[in-house]
Amino acid sequence: MTSYTLAIDQGTTSSRAIVFRADMTIAAIAQEELPQHYPAPGWVEHDADDIWRTVLSTARSALTKAGLQARQIAGIGITNQRETTLIWDRATGRPIHRAIVWQDRRTSDVCRRLKDAGHEPRVSDATGLLLDPYFSGTKIGWLLDNVPGARERAERGELAFGTIDSFLLWRLTGGRVHASDATNAARTLLFNIHRNEWDVEICELLGVPMSLLPEVRDCATDFGRTMPEHFGGDIGILGIAGDQQAALVGQACFQPGMMKSTYGTGCFAVLNTGQKAITSKNRLLTTIGYRLDGVTTYALEGSIFIAGAAVQWLRDELRLLTSSAGSGSMAERADPEQDVILVPAFVGLGAPYWDAEARGAIFGLTRGTGPNELARAALEAVCFQTADLVDAMRRDWGTDGETVMRVDGGMVASDWTMQRLADLLGAAVDRPTVLETTALGAAYLAGLHAGLYPEPDRVAETWALDRRFSPSMSQEERANRLAVWRDAVSRTLSRGPAS
Repeated sequence: MTSYTLAIDQGTTSSRAIVFRADMTIAAIAQEELPQHYPAPGWVEHDADDIWRTVLSTARSALTKAGLQARQIAGIGITNQRETTLIWDRATGRPIHRAIVWQDRRTSDVCRRLKDAGHEPRVSDATGLLLDPYFSGTKIGWLLDNVPGARERAERGELAFGTIDSFLLWRLTGGRVHASDATNAARTLLFNIHRNEWDVEICELLGVPMSLLPEVRDCATDFGRTMPEHFGGDIGILGIAGDQQAALVGQACFQPGMMKSTYGTGCFAVLNTGQKAITSKNRLLTTIGYRLDGVTTYALEGSIFIAGAAVQWLRDELRLLTSSAGSGSMAERADPEQDVILVPAFVGLGAPYWDAEARGAIFGLTRGTGPNELARAALEAVCFQTADLVDAMRRDWGTDGETVMRVDGGMVASDWTMQRLADLLGAAVDRPTVLETTALGAAYLAGLHAGLYPEPDRVAETWALDRRFSPSMSQEERANRLAVWRDAVSRTLSRGPAS
């Protein structure tokens, strides 16, 4: 019986594969780290062969651990790091360059010139996004202009562009399918989220030939079948969503007003706004939450570029801690009299500041500052940034009512961090029993199309709470802490301190 789904979760720092049972519990997990490449300051790249190798290896390993064969898998769901950009040769499947990762800032100057020329309002109206190097569009232009002969080959139709989902789909199907889903397309800076189609004018503005682009499909649909040699038999690929949208689905945030926040390398808060695309007045992103049966559900999103990566920086570069998991206990031991603030703008600041040129800084250092205080500062920075996003979302959504944040990702295992998050939000934080919500969302989309899993309203009933963290900090202390944070941020902005 085909009573299992396989989720491929290709992330920024690792590739994972998880087998889910018919009741959406986990049968097996496999994970491998992904090498990072930093060829220049502010540049981040991945080798596509590393991505493909780790995806294939973990998927096979998960099936082996679960003791399953291809014929027992109802479908594969793919979720992926978004905005990361690849261009490959249609004839050979070989990339023309390493993947340019979403964190990469090499096209900052291009974005600035487009802004100065007055193009951002038109781009934002159509795509819901801002002109920022975070998104795929200007990355595509950089590849075409900097890889010898690439633009000419693209104009001849010899090359294909894709975010990581498209590349994996191409490889898994042996080059038979060049497609993406609506959530990943919505993050390229090229997709009109209101018309649900590639925007010809914006493609022309960014110098992207239409022949490069994949077909855009629903999140739960038939994306083709894998080549038999990959898993000992062919399996249908039935679901695709970008990682943050997959987490929205995995957290069962199917009703307007529901919000989730995922804490991994970065942090991404997403608010379901239903079938209405809300234009942010607070520099949040309007995006597609998911598209099922041709019906688009929209969302507001705030993107934080550095979350868990700040803890990794303390571990790997400064060597102040031996494991990321121990950061919470270190923060708990920090001297409460020291007010150390870390602004982790290592690759600029995301929402709601959107300053690609800002750089990281630490404030409040004293002679007594040590590893514990810096660990606390790194974790608090994630909470402070989330508070900025939630405040902007409340203003855009038009409600001051009670907000409950559903959280997931590696960092949420820390009770200290989640309690501090609730304190600084002034709102409850709900941690689910299943923390692998990104993979669960991808698996659900595949299982939904296969008929293995029920419709969204019934799935929402199965969401289970592990623990609710309620705020205990006084309103006065919270306001003071946020004021200190925002003052520190103003001092890191490339345009100088706020007046």
